[in-house]
Amino acid sequence: MQHVAKGLAAKDAFREDGMSMEIATELSNQIARYLDMATAEAKLTAVNMANVDTPGYRAVGMDFEAEMRGAINDVEQGRAPRKVRVTEVDGLVARPDGNNVSIDRESLNLAEAQLKFRTGVALLRQEYQRVLDAIHADK
Repeated sequence: MQHVAKGLAAKDAFREDGMSMEIATELSNQIARYLDMATAEAKLTAVNMANVDTPGYRAVGMDFEAEMRGAINDVEQGRAPRKVRVTEVDGLVARPDGNNVSIDRESLNLAEAQLKFRTGVALLRQEYQRVLDAIHADK
C-alpha cells in the first residue's frame, strides 16, 4: 500500500526480512538535515577539544545558519545532502604554542549543539506523529 499526498512521499523498500514503508515529508527531510548540521557541529567541537594541547592547532567551525539555509534549499530542490563547509575560526586568542582552542568556548559550543539536536529530535517526533495522525484519520 502506498499513500501519497501533498508534501508526503511514501516508497516501498524491500529488505531481506520483508517489506517496509518509508514515509517522509519535506519538513521531516528538512529536520533531518537540521539534525545532520547539529551533529556536524558537535563533531567539530569534539575535534577542537581533542586538540586542545596540540601545538599550532587552530580551532575549526562552521556557519550553522548558512549551512542550514543551504540544506533547506537542497531539500526544496530535491538535491542530495552536501558536505559541511569547515573553516578556521577567526578572532580567537592563541596561546604561545600557537593553539587557539578554548575549552570554555568549546564546552559552550557542545552544549548548544546538543540542545539543537534534542530540539530537532522533538520536532521530528511531532512531524511523524502528525503524519501518523493523517494516515489514521481515514479509519
